[in-house]
Amino acid sequence: MFFTYILISLKDGKHYYGSTIDIQKRLNHHNSGKVKSTKHRKPFKLHYFEKYDTKKEAEVRERYFKSVDGYIWLKQNNII
Repeated sequence: MFFTYILISLKDGKHYYGSTIDIQKRLNHHNSGKVKSTKHRKPFKLHYFEKYDTKKEAEVRERYFKSVDGYIWLKQNNII
């Protein structure tokens, strides 16, 4: 099982989009400062996630979330 996830920074309220095989482990990495791009924005909490059967599906969805169309979809569905 693979996941696409959205974290929210409790420091600045901004979102982070990613994909992983283990959400809890990945969240722990973000909150322990082991992720260079987010270490200055911790702590994070899990805001939203979706499950996929393949890594490719999860990565495609992550890229979609990061696109303009994905942002609009997330806003229209009251996810962000």
